[in-house]
Amino acid sequence: MSLKIAIAQINVTVGDLTGNAARIVDFAERAHRQGADLLLTPELALCGYPPEDLLLRQDFHAACERELAALATRLPAIDVLIGHPERRGDRCFNAATLLSNGMRTATYYKKRLPSYEVFDEERYFDSDDTPCVLTLKGVRCGINICADVWEAGAADLARRAGAEVLLVLNASPYHMGKQMQRTQVLRQRIASTGLPVVYANLAGGQDELVFDGGSFVLDSRGTLRCQLPQFEEALAIVEFVDGEPLPGDIASSPGLEAEVYQALVLGVRDYLGKNGFPGAIIGLSGGIDSALTLCIAVDALGAEKVRAVMMPSPYTAELSLVESRAMVGLLGVRYDEIAIEPAMQTFAALLAPQFAGLPADTTEENLQARIRGMILMALSNKTGSLVLTTGNKSEMAVGYCTLYGDMAGGFAVIKDIAKTLVYRLSRWRNSLSHVIPERIITRPPSAELKPGQTDQDSLPPYEVLDAIVEAYMENDLSPREIIARGYSETDVRRVVRLLKISEYKRRQSPVGIRVTQRGFGKDWRYPITNRFRDVY
Repeated sequence: MSLKIAIAQINVTVGDLTGNAARIVDFAERAHRQGADLLLTPELALCGYPPEDLLLRQDFHAACERELAALATRLPAIDVLIGHPERRGDRCFNAATLLSNGMRTATYYKKRLPSYEVFDEERYFDSDDTPCVLTLKGVRCGINICADVWEAGAADLARRAGAEVLLVLNASPYHMGKQMQRTQVLRQRIASTGLPVVYANLAGGQDELVFDGGSFVLDSRGTLRCQLPQFEEALAIVEFVDGEPLPGDIASSPGLEAEVYQALVLGVRDYLGKNGFPGAIIGLSGGIDSALTLCIAVDALGAEKVRAVMMPSPYTAELSLVESRAMVGLLGVRYDEIAIEPAMQTFAALLAPQFAGLPADTTEENLQARIRGMILMALSNKTGSLVLTTGNKSEMAVGYCTLYGDMAGGFAVIKDIAKTLVYRLSRWRNSLSHVIPERIITRPPSAELKPGQTDQDSLPPYEVLDAIVEAYMENDLSPREIIARGYSETDVRRVVRLLKISEYKRRQSPVGIRVTQRGFGKDWRYPITNRFRDVY
């Protein structure tokens, strides 16, 4: 017996019920024309993921119910397994429903509700232990939803209920190394159940999350039989014969730098596109962070939608101006130079009576950053384009950034990219086409807020800083454990202290794209007022 299953790796938008339904109909029609019997959609495909507190609204649930009913009548002659929220009395479920011949014929409710990392499903959903097995053209297909397969239990229930194939709907957000984790976890489920797996994942950006797709099919031995590309929509049809998948196309996996860069491009494109911003504005500095951010924006939006603004001060090196002009020429974006010295003089005169007798310090440096922030936000207000901030994760960790200055903006593109990774991504992007001048990459990083300034005047070398931040912030190691890895106690104490006292800044920073297993966003929830001190 033969069963053809189509995987709809789609890019949906939270709350766009009509648009999401239209996308599902389009994929269903394409799958039907190619002879598929079933279309498998991702988790909560109807409403988008994560809908967050929309799930607390009765009108949202009513709208989802209406759209699901309407969708059932618009589908071609193909079964569709669709992810959606479902309210039953005072209970709410993360559901998957089979739509067949205009009818809802079966529904599965998610068993495992993750409340870790970026997930908060126990806040919204109720759990259910009831398995659901569909018989399609003589093949018995069990259903699981995303986190159900990350632990033993739900897949075993499906197997005991008679399933011969496991269909898994997913909204699994990207972080580095995630695709390998997914296949490893699914192979564990296969080892215990003997069930081949069809894994359908979302593709697209949603606020700080990026869903990378990479949907795949594993046979009952855990062998990869089909894999869809990452970071784009795709449709694939896999034929099961006697319960096993026939070989299909296997998209090649990009290298780490290519993978991360694609995630950033998709995150920018969808954040601006789905929120209706006409373009992006970036403050260039002549440094590597703003250069990489500019490349990502151009690759995401096109040069015609990106504007670069250079705002030199008396401390701006000539190299910064020369290389910024060269770079915008290579990329073909609009470029403006707005000198900030007149504003600096105005503020100095304005504040002179207040600062009388006090030495110059970081106050004057921060004023420069805030003048630049005001200029960028004024341009944003006037044009409607969104300011993309250029701060990296290393800076965000230790507060090497200025509130209402370089932190001013609407989306933090490289917020989760450590400085050392910024260099790797820049080199990788230049391997495709030379767009970042070499001197921008090789020069010592500097905020250029006073003569001769470099980042290492205030911070440990970035190789050391990034390693300590990763150990403490991403891996939850104690300072003592980090020191035991060979890092100096002075550096560890300094970085951990800076990380702790910068929480109030991070809480006010724009949302940014998550690419690590723990970013400064949904999965970082430390109190601002906090007197806990680690024991060294």
